[in-house]
Formats: sequence, structure tokens, C-alpha cells
Amino acid sequence: MKFRKLLPVLCLSLPLAVGLAGCDGKGWGGAAPSTFKGVDLTGANYARTLQLSDPDGRTRSLAEFKGKVVVVFFGYTQCPDVCPTTLAELAEVKRSLGADGERVQGVFVSVDPERDTAPLLKAYMASFDPSFVALRGSEDQTRAAAKEFKVFYAKVPGKTPETYTMDHTAASFIFDTQGRVRVFSRYGVGAQALADDIKALLAEK
Repeated sequence: MKFRKLLPVLCLSLPLAVGLAGCDGKGWGGAAPSTFKGVDLTGANYARTLQLSDPDGRTRSLAEFKGKVVVVFFGYTQCPDVCPTTLAELAEVKRSLGADGERVQGVFVSVDPERDTAPLLKAYMASFDPSFVALRGSEDQTRAAAKEFKVFYAKVPGKTPETYTMDHTAASFIFDTQGRVRVFSRYGVGAQALADDIKALLAEK
């Protein structure tokens, strides 16, 4: 994996990959300092829509999860480190919240639809939390979804055509209960920082 390019994550790459103005702890557009542990995206004009198919072939969208805090992560099932770590941390946070965990929805978007078949995605989600939803689309649909979220991904050739890996943005997008993107949570911040931001959004009126 070539995540070393991504993981200085991302004061240098955020302006390009995510369209942020900087990593100074301020909200979108230079608002007052945020209380979020992640980057405050409140008011961002992207990551507004997501509509892809789940492993059962049903079209899913962000709108159906209103009333919950939604955590969206773009990755792939053969990812050796970033993806399973992120999903495991989210599952840990969801469990730690007790009853409030029912108001947290994990959404995993595959950037490798060529290999991430519906049965594989269903089994992959179940290994972390059965309530997590995996989404996949055609190459064009995947590209469009990544563009809407300003997510980077690219195939990295392996020793054989089947053993390629995927470089991709290593972060989660957290949406409030009204379906608005609010936080960009970098990989590596840890489960506690993720939990703090989710709790803050759950507590909003």
C-alpha cells in the first residue's frame, strides 16, 4: 500500500483532494474554531448526495438515514490496514455508545467494484457490524460518487493483474442527523476522537 503519500493526512493534500482551505482547526469558510476533533465541514458544498446499490441490489441513498449520524468511508475489501482499522474503530464506537449506538450508521463505499462483489461486501460488513451498509456501483458510478465527495482513488499494479492494490483517501465523512456533512475525520485519529465527534452530533438539537 502506498498510504505514505496520503497519511501525512492531509494538511498538504486536503486542499487538493478534499477542497479545504487549510488545517487550522477552523470551520468551513474560516468560521469560528470548531469543537470537533476532525476537520469541520459544516456548510460544505460537496458530499451532498450518495446513491449506489447495496449487496442485495437495492438502491440506497443518504436520505434514508436521516435521524442518524452517518459515517461514510470509501475503501475496498482487500485493503490490508486502513479500511479494516477504520471499520473496526467505528464498530467499537457504536458499541461503546450503548443505546445511542442505534443512531449511528456506518456506510462503506467500494472503490474496487471489479473485485468487491455483492456477496463479498455483505460478508465483509458482517465481520465488523451487521448494521453497516456496503455500497457499490459501476466504474462510472463509483467515479461520480468519489467526485461528489472529492475522494481520491487509483489502482496500483501488483505482480499480477489480479493482485493490484488501491490508493485512496484515508478518512471518513461524518453526517449529522439532518443528512448534512459536518466532519472530515482523518485516518489515525483513533476511536476516541471519532466517538467524541459522533457524540457531539448526536447531542445537537
